[in-house]
Amino acid sequence: MKKILIPTKLDRVARELLEASGHYAVVQEEKADLLKLAAQHPDAHALIVRSEKVTADVLNALSALKVVVRAGAGYNTIDTKHARKRGVDVMTTPGANSNAVAEEVIALILADARHLIAADASCRAGGWEKSKFMGRELTGKTVGIVGLGYIGRLLAKRLGGFEIKLLGYDPVTSEERARHMGVDLVDLPALFERSDYVSLHIPENGETKGLINAALFGKMKKGATLINCARAGVVNENDLRQAKAEKGIRFLNDVFPKDEAGPKSVADIADIMVPHLGASTVEANRNAARQAAEELIEFDEKGITSYVVNRDIPEGLDRAYCDLAFTLTRLCRLVVGRDAKLKQVESSFYGQLKPFAPWLLVPVTAALSDEFDRSSDTKAARQYLKDMGVEYRDRETDENKGYGNSITVDLMGSVEADALRHASVRGTVTEGLLMISRINDFHKLYFEPKGHCVFFIYKDRPGVLGQIGAALALAGINIDDVRNPHDSKQEKSIAILKVNRAVPEDIIRSIAGDIGAFRAFHIEF
Repeated sequence: MKKILIPTKLDRVARELLEASGHYAVVQEEKADLLKLAAQHPDAHALIVRSEKVTADVLNALSALKVVVRAGAGYNTIDTKHARKRGVDVMTTPGANSNAVAEEVIALILADARHLIAADASCRAGGWEKSKFMGRELTGKTVGIVGLGYIGRLLAKRLGGFEIKLLGYDPVTSEERARHMGVDLVDLPALFERSDYVSLHIPENGETKGLINAALFGKMKKGATLINCARAGVVNENDLRQAKAEKGIRFLNDVFPKDEAGPKSVADIADIMVPHLGASTVEANRNAARQAAEELIEFDEKGITSYVVNRDIPEGLDRAYCDLAFTLTRLCRLVVGRDAKLKQVESSFYGQLKPFAPWLLVPVTAALSDEFDRSSDTKAARQYLKDMGVEYRDRETDENKGYGNSITVDLMGSVEADALRHASVRGTVTEGLLMISRINDFHKLYFEPKGHCVFFIYKDRPGVLGQIGAALALAGINIDDVRNPHDSKQEKSIAILKVNRAVPEDIIRSIAGDIGAFRAFHIEF
């Protein structure tokens, strides 16, 4: 059992999911002194935190630590560099808090536009100052969104009902994707010049620190509003202070250099400021807790490290393609046969996946052997395959084939008398769903790997599918879906059947014997 420390008030779903997996023992203390807790549990495998500071001392005290999961998007409270030196991966849960932050932006805009905070205080004091609190409507205005990531996209969607003009700035997002969101992509100066409201949704790093400065403030309309629910450091406070004095710019703020009590440097320029409430909803807490637990389980069981932030991991890779690489390899291993001694692994990563080829080797390797340390990196995966005596080759791809963003995995193994056996599987992701498009020479399968499935490869002839169906029915197994194409030479057929429960091995063997199957197996995806 792997010990997991949760030194924070995190929704119980995290603990429930981890313990339900049967592989984890969870120690959760809502108001623990993290350093003392670490000293008491040096054998902890993982640490799940919210805003707790994970310092070098904490990391050093946890000698067996493999991973820190931050149940949230930011990780500035974690010493990621020291974690890397210790071989500890740091993961986040991007997107878990996105809706909460997007809704907070709208709440801040409306509260300010209608003077709700001041009007509430006045009314409670017995006043009736309707004329004093004359407000503005959001409808018909132009809103500029700086950063079209998880939060930026959701904000655009939530604002859609206000009949506004949406502008966006994001150096990665394509024109086509922005149009799909109802957003006009513009450069940063144009966004500040044309917007009535500017909402910031960018990380704080070397490139963005102080990015929102005098040059941009100088282009803003008089009385325009800036909302910062991103990171404090992206705004130059002194430049904003001067712009506010000259142009009457409104400033709505939820982020600070440090999340702690005490005087705030923006108190004199913030028209509304709240104590970093963006992710503070019941729903966001539960989403982050669930995602943290799920990421940890997949990290350990499948080697999926999509959300590791302190490795040299390329950004922009959809998590689904990690699942796809794992699933294709696992399926291909069964197609080549359990009896085949693996000799070679070849992969082809098409389209925009090509740059991620080295990194995707981790889930590929994890699918080949349960013994592989799935929290390892690409270098360890290559070494593991080498130690197994397995050659790995990532092939050059021909983009003229038009495969889009897809993955092909080929395995070669030796069987009796050193005869070689080869298997090849290709797949892609369609509308967020994994899709198997080809197995060996069986093309256009369009099969979603999900649930219990049985596979039979046999010599093509009439009546075989009926035999398989009858045998399964006799065993009380219901068929939910079937794929039954011929290969390109019209010599073999493959029967892929989604069924309602696991098919016992003796039934698989019996059916395989009756139909003379070359390959037969059950798999649960």
